[in-house]
Amino acid sequence: MRRTKGSGPEWTWGFEETPVGPLILYFSPAGLTALEFADETAKTRIPETSLPVAIKAMAAAARQELASYFAGSPTDFGALALDPRGTPFQLRVWQELRQIPWGATISYRELARRVDRPKAFRAVAQANAVNPLPIIVPCHRVIAADGTLGGYSSGLDRKRWLLRHEGVR
Repeated sequence: MRRTKGSGPEWTWGFEETPVGPLILYFSPAGLTALEFADETAKTRIPETSLPVAIKAMAAAARQELASYFAGSPTDFGALALDPRGTPFQLRVWQELRQIPWGATISYRELARRVDRPKAFRAVAQANAVNPLPIIVPCHRVIAADGTLGGYSSGLDRKRWLLRHEGVR
């Protein structure tokens, strides 16, 4: 268990076998707070913590949903309790990202319009960049208005893989 600044207890759980590499998931009593690609962390191995029963159930649900996603089944991860940490604006952007269906993409400008801030496309791009739940909150589905990929905090190769996996060409 680790304690994050002002957020209460948090537990970690590793999911080592994925096509995009090992993942580390972080849970609070309220739900999944973050997902990290293990190779992006300073840790040399996925941390293992003893999970309380309620957290074990959340971890099992996350494993099942992620396994389904990686097996090619469209999923919206709606079965997961999520507890991302961010500003009200970031939370609104992340909520809207969850509305982008499997296999679809939108532009940063369109995302800004959808959150009722049509001129704030740079701000929504920044909210995308700090999304604590990549894959689950599908920030990889947002691309530049000219059709190029734009950025991805976990690397453009991963973004390309995720989009190809979902059938986006």
